[in-house]
Amino acid sequence: MVLCQGGEGDAAPAAGGQEPEVSPGREDGPGTVQPCPAPGVEAAGAEERRACGCCSGMSWPFCCEAPGAKKKAACPGLGLFYTILSAFLFSVASLLLKKIEDVHSVEVSAFRCVFQMAFVLPGLIYYKTGFLGPKGKRIFLFFRGFLGSTAMVLLYYAYQVMPLADATVITFTSPVFTSLLAWIFLKEKYSLWDVLFTLFAVTGVILIARPPFLFGSRVTGIEGSYSDHLKGTIAAIASTLSAASTIVILRKVGKSVHYFLSIWYYAVIGLIGCVIALFVLNEWRLPHCGRDRVFLILIGLLGLGGQIFLTKALQIEKAGPVSIMRTMDVVFAFILQVLFLNHIPTWWTVGGALCVVASSSGTAIRKWRHSVKKAKQREI
Repeated sequence: MVLCQGGEGDAAPAAGGQEPEVSPGREDGPGTVQPCPAPGVEAAGAEERRACGCCSGMSWPFCCEAPGAKKKAACPGLGLFYTILSAFLFSVASLLLKKIEDVHSVEVSAFRCVFQMAFVLPGLIYYKTGFLGPKGKRIFLFFRGFLGSTAMVLLYYAYQVMPLADATVITFTSPVFTSLLAWIFLKEKYSLWDVLFTLFAVTGVILIARPPFLFGSRVTGIEGSYSDHLKGTIAAIASTLSAASTIVILRKVGKSVHYFLSIWYYAVIGLIGCVIALFVLNEWRLPHCGRDRVFLILIGLLGLGGQIFLTKALQIEKAGPVSIMRTMDVVFAFILQVLFLNHIPTWWTVGGALCVVASSSGTAIRKWRHSVKKAKQREI
């Protein structure tokens, strides 16, 4: 029997407060699989049309291959290509954030939440999920929205006050912190390998932060004062912890809640929080020039596009390879920083990046092999 995959698949939270593991920083539903009608069997009355991956909405007998016919192979590497494209879009959005002048990171986050709401609202109406979710899951959805939006605001702040590559690298410690939090709250296994990966991640963050008591008072390769650099580092770490917490919450909720609802809570709570913070800080202002206004729109569109392509990648590719390929975010951040910001990273930053990438890749590979092993055991 040929199975047709539904148009909706598992989605992952984004990194970089962008609901991006994921993670790190930090990004985020259940799919439907239906059997196609058997040859010679049709629905009574009218033709039954199924919108699915192999049918493309066509009615039987055109929807599926005939028995014994050669099945068309999926494009190899398409999921990894989507992952690279997603990483590129997220990196360009981060670059534009660095180029915006005199706009607070909280205001940028508010614009991003508006774009998220505009995208998710039609989906909520189409799938008839409601706007509040199941009663027993609302508290989890609230904290998912609060922590996810907090991660986004803190990451945007880190992008504004420290080098782009430094902030991006720190967000990639999210898988390590996710494993740690899952061990604490979900009682998942935490092995010696996880301890080793955590030490690698901490080492990478130290090489990027370069605290004076270890590296001396003269710290090179930073933007502005060391005080701002330290604030950005703390914000990036806090963003990573918040993003990791959202992943743990999403694991706790499981597939009982549609992923559109998860994103909806993230956008609504984020927008409300950003508006309140802007009035408290008295930072609400429209950009003075047209270029910054265009950049704000592009940041929302690029962030949304990055999330869509990451979701598509997870639909057609295993999570392990996607997590590893997402480290291209770091590569793009280094390239864009050199080309457009004229900021050459120091060897300390490069060393820290290698430690963090090794840590996040090791965590992804280990979990990927563990999931493959469990799948084989189930088959046996």
